[in-house]
Amino acid sequence: MQDEDSAAGGSPNRASTQKRGRRKAPARRPTMNDVANEARVSQTTVSLVLNHADGARLSHETRQRVIKSAAKLGYQQARRGGGAAVSAAATIGFICDEISTDPWTAIALDGVREKAWAHGLTVTVMATRGDADMEAAALAQLSSLPIAGLVYATINTRLIEPPVWRSPAPIVLLNCHAPGGTLASVVPGEVAGGHAAADVLIRAGHKRIGYINGEAAMEAARHRLRGYRQALATADLPFDPELLREGNWQASSGYEATRALMALATPPTAIFCANDLMAVGCYEALRELGLEIPDDVAVMGYDDREIAQHLHPPLSTVLLPHLEMGAVAAEWLIDAAGGAPLRPRQVKVECPIVARKSV
Repeated sequence: MQDEDSAAGGSPNRASTQKRGRRKAPARRPTMNDVANEARVSQTTVSLVLNHADGARLSHETRQRVIKSAAKLGYQQARRGGGAAVSAAATIGFICDEISTDPWTAIALDGVREKAWAHGLTVTVMATRGDADMEAAALAQLSSLPIAGLVYATINTRLIEPPVWRSPAPIVLLNCHAPGGTLASVVPGEVAGGHAAADVLIRAGHKRIGYINGEAAMEAARHRLRGYRQALATADLPFDPELLREGNWQASSGYEATRALMALATPPTAIFCANDLMAVGCYEALRELGLEIPDDVAVMGYDDREIAQHLHPPLSTVLLPHLEMGAVAAEWLIDAAGGAPLRPRQVKVECPIVARKSV
């Protein structure tokens, strides 16, 4: 396109030359955070909507607000072979302590991998079993690659020690967090998940609800118990220490704790197990006692393991959202590769209820 002076046949004056010399800066690509601000929701909510996470308990109005805000800003999730800033990096590094002892890290990896591949990136995975020397070697190797960023994942939700983190690449912690929130991290919303699970039982009319917890030293156990107690308080139900039993996440401890709960002078009419494996033991104990689920005793689990849907009756439970957590972590790194700031913050992804037939 020609400017006016040139089109009229005249010589361009100095002002017009200067005007042409000033190039307009390219517009910054809208990020997921921009959509979140426009829609007045969290970045996690935006990710769940745009990634079509239908299991998330989000209202139709919220989903529509996010979709309209994304359209208004022109936000588009890059497809394979996307923007130059991202395609210049070949991979996302994924360091984890364990990947085979439980399904959670593998599910989170799937979330990272699917999001990365949509942007033309692969994922380089290194499992270290928490060995400090192996972690240092993995970090050194990944730092030599053209990486968009690094995800560090742990199989148990926990606080991690910061000396490990000396890498020039952006880092997102997955299922763990650093002291003082000094690094970006994505964790499950366990307190809210425990509250939601207990609330399902309360709304079903139960006032005496047993709780079988995992090992108290673990963060997940402490947070799920806190949610259970908060739900009781919200419903003006007293917390009875007699109804609390500590297990070890295994089916055998769920069995033993259920037998102890049902031997009380006033046994519970519902039992909330802090994971699905303990709920398996709970089922076995109740059947031995000749009790029907849910007619005599309702049962709620947590995790949504594969076995939950195959129990008889199928187990109502809480979904651990590791797939969505992995997608959020990858999205942050991809946005950072595109120029968006990766600020220290912690996002807790909602743990939705999976309603089946045990309540």
